[in-house]
Amino acid sequence: GGIGKSTMVSNIAAALAENGQRVMVVGCDPKADSTRNIIGKRIPTILDAFREKGPDGIKLEEFVFVGFNGVYCAESGGPEPGIGCAGRGVITAAEMLARLGAFDNLDLDVLIYDVLGDVVCGGFAM
Repeated sequence: GGIGKSTMVSNIAAALAENGQRVMVVGCDPKADSTRNIIGKRIPTILDAFREKGPDGIKLEEFVFVGFNGVYCAESGGPEPGIGCAGRGVITAAEMLARLGAFDNLDLDVLIYDVLGDVVCGGFAM
C-alpha cells in the first residue's frame, strides 16, 4: 500500500463525473481511502450490512452513497485483520451489489474497484 492507488481512483472518478460520466467507486481496502476522499467521511460497508441483516434484509440505500459530482460510492468491508480472506470479502460484496441491481439500476458508465495491493489468500478469482 501507500503508492497512491486510492488517490488515483478518487481523482479519476471525480474527473470522469465532471465530464458527465455516471461513475461508481467500490472501495475494497480496509482504510476506505478512495470513498472517504469522495464523500468526506467513512461510510457503512456492504459486508457489515450483510452480517447485520443477512442477504435478504439489506438494501442498496444502506451502503451506496453519492459523493462529489454525483459519484456513487460503496465500501466492500471485510474480515477483521488477520482473520479470513479480504479477496473473498470483495467478491461477496460485488455479488451483493449485482444481486441488488446496483450496476443496472444506477445506469453506470464507469465502475472502478479500488483494490488493495496485497491480497495473498487467492486474490479476486470469481
